[in-house]
Amino acid sequence: MRLQALRIGRWGRAAAVAVVAAVVVAAATVPGALAQKKEAPKKDEPQISAPHAILIDAENGGVLYERDPDKLIFPASLAKLMTAEYIFHQLKQGRIKLTDEYTVSENAWRKGGAPSHGSTMFAAIHSRVSVDALLHGMIIQSANDACIVFAEALAGNEAEFGVRLTKRAREIGLAKSTFANSNGLPDPGTQVTTRELAMLARHIILDYPDFYKLFGEREFTWNKIRQLNRNPLLSMDIGADGLKTGFTKEAGYGLVGSAVRNGLRLIVVVNGLKTSKDRADDAKKLLEWGFRNFEQRVLFAEGQTIGNAKVFGGANGRVPLVANGQVRVMVPKAGGDKLIARIIYTGPVAAPVAAGQPIGNLKVWRNDNVILTTPLKAAESVPVGTLSQRAFDAVTEMVIALFRAGAERL
Repeated sequence: MRLQALRIGRWGRAAAVAVVAAVVVAAATVPGALAQKKEAPKKDEPQISAPHAILIDAENGGVLYERDPDKLIFPASLAKLMTAEYIFHQLKQGRIKLTDEYTVSENAWRKGGAPSHGSTMFAAIHSRVSVDALLHGMIIQSANDACIVFAEALAGNEAEFGVRLTKRAREIGLAKSTFANSNGLPDPGTQVTTRELAMLARHIILDYPDFYKLFGEREFTWNKIRQLNRNPLLSMDIGADGLKTGFTKEAGYGLVGSAVRNGLRLIVVVNGLKTSKDRADDAKKLLEWGFRNFEQRVLFAEGQTIGNAKVFGGANGRVPLVANGQVRVMVPKAGGDKLIARIIYTGPVAAPVAAGQPIGNLKVWRNDNVILTTPLKAAESVPVGTLSQRAFDAVTEMVIALFRAGAERL
């Protein structure tokens, strides 16, 4: 794997971007390099009480704030976001339809319906309910009965549905979270991380924009019972339009939320709080802090060459790299944070190289946090070189390999 460091300029009072030599992983001599110790909390950071929290930029997934985001925790009803994603995916793939109807079993009614005394849509036992209504109940009313109906209809039982949720979680990049049921009710097999809840929310927002609108609906009536959306952010006039709350004694009070202001969308997750008020207050504080203190800046214009990748056996020794569009990141309005950008690819790239061919990724760090990972492609074609060019490249690579092997033995 090869790394190429870039200088991406200054943002007024923002600190300079660190520059390191190609194929050098550590940059210990550069102020602000990744090897530095974690800085003490800044005075302007939000004062929250949540033991687990994260705030990210929805466009790139860049972290603006985090507190113990990688510890496995009980999600309570926040796990329903994974069930929602699974159903959205089935709908998008055409495997089920919104008009399909599923039967409310006695098990779903007893464990998730009126007799359970938990959050429910009050679906009648043995009634048939459409996928569309079940989604409304699950998302707006946090209905446990709706979740169990989905699990039984699609997987036969909750245990098998949990296996499918965990498999789907891996497919969308959630490496640690596991699921044992459809609704997040206490089970040692259902655990998530705060970071992966934010990743899941971002995935839902970006991949299912039409279904995401359900999270912003304020109320839903089923079986002649009207219930309001449980998300307190929706009524705070801060641009919030989703996503989900959760509570059990084991998990405490938690919330995954998202809001948009001036075209900028942020995603917040808080968990482990003692009261519903603390949950709402902390989520609001983080969102307002993010909107107040950060802004988007353009690093590279659409079509601008970001760097070059080495080519083996080509008519040219390097190929310029571009992103799929404009490259933007979130930076503090006041400046002061160091940015490090690196191109990461496996090389040298063998010729021929076609224009548009995927080559690697651009990664940008702000202090210790990765704030952007975006794919890079070849900006132009590189045909196979002459015999002498290929021979020269072969000798060069052989010498480099011998040098590296010798260095490793030292």
